[in-house]
Amino acid sequence: MTSAYRMPKGIFPAVRGFTSQATETNTPITEIVTNSLITNLVDGAQVAAGQPLEVKGIAWDGGFGIDTVEVSVDEGQSWRPAALGEDLGQFSFRPWSYQFAPVAGTHMVMVKATNRLGQSQPREPIPNPAGYHHNPVQTISIAAA
Repeated sequence: MTSAYRMPKGIFPAVRGFTSQATETNTPITEIVTNSLITNLVDGAQVAAGQPLEVKGIAWDGGFGIDTVEVSVDEGQSWRPAALGEDLGQFSFRPWSYQFAPVAGTHMVMVKATNRLGQSQPREPIPNPAGYHHNPVQTISIAAA
């Protein structure tokens, strides 16, 4: 980790950092950032309008535990809590699901997770030279007809 797996200092929160390995300008990656994914739908999916649709996925973090997962179906104007599956312990994926009945049209479905420390996903990616910790809010488009 002398020259790789490092990022500019201070752009991501680190609770358990290795200060002995940090330099004035960068620090090694020591934690996994909070993240979530939609796993049962793909971008551009065609779904039935007016019928119940279950959106499913997984969330994870650096071992502190997922506290909430929220879903937006109106481009982030409002967020609703998803139902969390069983917490299988530190560093495990946490399943989640959310149900709604989409009206006819195109919908942007977004998901974001927050861990027990309050760390959440940013709306946009946080740029860094190597692209580490890519965890922006996932957004997919679905078409209901």
